[in-house]
Amino acid sequence: MSDCGCDKAKAELEEYLHRELTDEDFRDVKDHLDNCVDCADEANVGLVITRRVQRACIETAPDELRVSILEILDRRAV
Repeated sequence: MSDCGCDKAKAELEEYLHRELTDEDFRDVKDHLDNCVDCADEANVGLVITRRVQRACIETAPDELRVSILEILDRRAV
């Protein structure tokens, strides 16, 4: 186990939360988060935001909103 430090953990936090790191980098960041309260808190905030965005993306917009947005985009494209 190695502690990668706050700078690396924060720089790679987004990739960590999305499981986009190599196994070694993932373990390094995880080890750091297990031992650093400040970075772990930041990771928890990132996780909450990530989960809320994922849930929001599952829902579909009401038809009226979708049509309205598409109309606005069409007007701007001209």
